[in-house]
Amino acid sequence: MGLKSNKNYIVTNAVENILAAPKALKQEKRFVESANYGKTPAYLQRIKDQINGEYENIREMQMAEEEARAAEKFVMSPEELQQLREGLKKKWEAVNKEYQTITHIRNIDTQGLKRKKEECEKQLAQIEKDMEKLNKQYIFVNSNA
Repeated sequence: MGLKSNKNYIVTNAVENILAAPKALKQEKRFVESANYGKTPAYLQRIKDQINGEYENIREMQMAEEEARAAEKFVMSPEELQQLREGLKKKWEAVNKEYQTITHIRNIDTQGLKRKKEECEKQLAQIEKDMEKLNKQYIFVNSNA
């Protein structure tokens, strides 16, 4: 009851495909030949410029801090230096006199005398270190310390 056809669709399709002209291939875009090939994109260049600007700001801030620290330091005058040396000599003589009185005792048997002798030794050592520091030609003083 339906329509019948004597046409062989498989063979017809095969013949049409064999005789048909080949399909035209799409031309692939060659990125190597484009004008922007190998160039940094503009947004990356902007970010790089921002980062370099930040680095420059940081360098300027560090330089300003360094200049401020350098301005805080000054050279001590010779008069002040001489006063400090004399004061240290007087203190050394006083501590040394006290130390000499302790060392001439034959038996240092109490804890108080031992502690006092050790304290005098520490003070003498510290005063000698300070005197060595003051023997330099230029003494720089930090105004913040």
